Amino acid sequence: MFKNYFKIAFRNLIKNKVYSFINISGLAVGMAATIMIGLWIVDELNYNSHFKNKKTIAQIYQSQTINNTIGTGPAIPRPLEFALREGHNDNFKHLVMASWEQPRYLKYGETNIYTNGNAMQDDGPEMLDLDIIEGVRNGLKEQNSIMMSASLAKSLFANETAIGKIVKVNNEDDLMVTAVYKDIPQNNTFSDMEYLIPWKYYVTTQPWLELSKEAWGNNSFQLFVQINENTTMDAVTSKIINVKKNTSTDTAQFNPQIFLFPMKDWYLRNDFENGVQSGGRIENVWLFGIIGLFILLLACINFVNLSTARSEKRATEVGIRKAIGSQRGQLIFQFLSESFLIVVLSFVFSLGIVILFLNGFNNLASKAIVFPWANIQFWLIALVFVFVTAFLAGSYPALYLSSFNPVAVLKGTFKSGRFASLPRKFLVVTQFTVSIALIIGTLVVMNQIQFSKDRPVGYDTKGLIQIPVMSSEFIGKKDIMREQFLASGGALEMAGTSAPMTNVWSNRSGYTWEGKPVGFQEDLAYTSVSYEFTETLGLKIVEGRGFSREFATDSNAVILNQTAVKYMNLTDPIGKYIRDSDTEDVDPPLKIIGVVEDMIIQSPYSPVKQAMYVFEKYGNTAFYNVRLNPEKSTSENLVLVESVFKKNFPNTPFDYQFVDEEYGAKFSSEERIASLARVFTALAIFISCLGLFGLASFVAEQRTKEIGVRKVLGASISQLWLLLSKDFITLVIIALLIASPLAYYVMGAWLQKFSYRTTVSWDVFAIACFGALIITLITVSFQAIKAATSNPVDSLRSE
Repeated sequence: MFKNYFKIAFRNLIKNKVYSFINISGLAVGMAATIMIGLWIVDELNYNSHFKNKKTIAQIYQSQTINNTIGTGPAIPRPLEFALREGHNDNFKHLVMASWEQPRYLKYGETNIYTNGNAMQDDGPEMLDLDIIEGVRNGLKEQNSIMMSASLAKSLFANETAIGKIVKVNNEDDLMVTAVYKDIPQNNTFSDMEYLIPWKYYVTTQPWLELSKEAWGNNSFQLFVQINENTTMDAVTSKIINVKKNTSTDTAQFNPQIFLFPMKDWYLRNDFENGVQSGGRIENVWLFGIIGLFILLLACINFVNLSTARSEKRATEVGIRKAIGSQRGQLIFQFLSESFLIVVLSFVFSLGIVILFLNGFNNLASKAIVFPWANIQFWLIALVFVFVTAFLAGSYPALYLSSFNPVAVLKGTFKSGRFASLPRKFLVVTQFTVSIALIIGTLVVMNQIQFSKDRPVGYDTKGLIQIPVMSSEFIGKKDIMREQFLASGGALEMAGTSAPMTNVWSNRSGYTWEGKPVGFQEDLAYTSVSYEFTETLGLKIVEGRGFSREFATDSNAVILNQTAVKYMNLTDPIGKYIRDSDTEDVDPPLKIIGVVEDMIIQSPYSPVKQAMYVFEKYGNTAFYNVRLNPEKSTSENLVLVESVFKKNFPNTPFDYQFVDEEYGAKFSSEERIASLARVFTALAIFISCLGLFGLASFVAEQRTKEIGVRKVLGASISQLWLLLSKDFITLVIIALLIASPLAYYVMGAWLQKFSYRTTVSWDVFAIACFGALIITLITVSFQAIKAATSNPVDSLRSE
């Protein structure tokens, strides 16, 4: 019996090649899209799953209240470690202080590499359960040791054994390799951690690090913990929440609250709004999960529509089968078998599509997804996926076809009712509602990205490079390097800064100034800069002037941005003084000498933060910002700048970043989402058009004699085209009327998460409307014109 069912199903596929192609190709594309989205979702949900101890690992976060607004983040003061060890050590299996990820120069022989790494306390490798290839897990026990990834070891030592080798860090200190660990997977918080250096070594590299041991107000570190098995995250949080508030009187005014932020939430749920966890990337997971289901639904709708549309052609078969004793259940099973065969074939083709396009998908999504050939769970899910899809696609056609009355069919009086096409029309409207909503959503995302890109940055990012100079060999060389860069002809100007121009590395408080409101708690982005700062960046000075070598007093001067002036409620700020309450006994007050236009340093989607630029007088330069000569090509300028750099620092790699590229990287996440949305929207439209093409073919075939009669009576091609197209255009217009308000509501809510945002403008709906109608007309017109231009003799010769 089963063999007979599948034989009949296969014959029907061969007999109706066009409809079989439409069904199989539509389902294959839909299933392929759903599989790729599923693989992407699994990769997102498995972020940090590499760690064996992931359920008990957390990072210490703190929330602080500044001017009635609660800010939350992972930056903590160093004394917190000592307080937790002293009063709450019994809650933790591991408690690990860590630096922020930072690039350093690592040199062995003639090989010198500039790459990212962290400093951690001794327990770090054990807590993270690093997969040790060579050496020992407690490789950070000795102060002058270093652990590194297998790829970094390969780059430094080629095929030599790494253990025991001496690596020079930042051309200063010699560290011995004590362990090599397996590269950390890409979908991991620590994926860029190419090496680990001991915390006890790290705190000796800068004088301020030693002073930080008692500085509760210096939130410059990270603290990771692994809790004991017999407790919970919430239980530990309830015990430590007020540790900082109760221990540090200096910071109690900010009402600091300490809590554990579990590893499972680091990637997907790391957004906080006014102290409350408010989501994160998990929203994208839900978004693409819904898109995947909709795409599969569109493909199933094609199958349902084409199967029911061609029902009259199978009515006789159903009538005969019922007349000779077939039960309705047997007919339902037969038709479900046919849908199962089609879905299985579609699934096979969909796997081919996934394999063919997986590398391109990885590039688009910035992933390293590998097809799970050996994963039994994947194949079990795939089996369920096939059965569910077959049921979704085949259940309604099976129920519909098996319901035919055999007497009416065999007497030749069976006709589809006048309302038989309503379900198909409803499904077509559903298809295009989804497709149009996706079009509108994608356009809004693209508009938001472009709107933020068009936002004035506040300085000239073009032709500006930044060179990291964070090792001690660069101390005291800034002015010499500037002179030589300019003399080479490759640079117009150069300025040193304590942070990159695309990020805030330090926030300060504890200042006083004339007119400061009582109880006001300031939070200022802090960057120290050299004399030529405003000239190098091309900053526009609104009031006052920039730093100048002509004024010796500029060593105690400060420049504010416009937001800082408003934030501090300063009127006529030039010449006024700002005092640091922590150092006013030893340092003179800072004189405001200028106000510059706001420049975007952090997120381009958020308001510009209040910032102060202080003259750098303690050698804290971390970057040389070099303005390249616009009269020469970029390649010529880089050769000249590099030659000067290598002349002064022959053992240090010339590493640099273009500032405009670093700024552009701030849009990468949203651009990636937009690119994925474009692809899946295009697939949804393609699937919908396939179904529309099939229905148009059926309608044209069904009305062949009518078209012949109309042509004989004088109907023009355009009239016949309109006759066959108007129903489909009507359905698309209905879909537009449904999709537009839905998309407006959803995308309006999405835009609310951006402080600097565009609006859902009318032109988005105009483009979506025009595009949907054009696509519909193109799809339908092929069959409509084909039918309208056919010879009426061919359709009427039998009448």
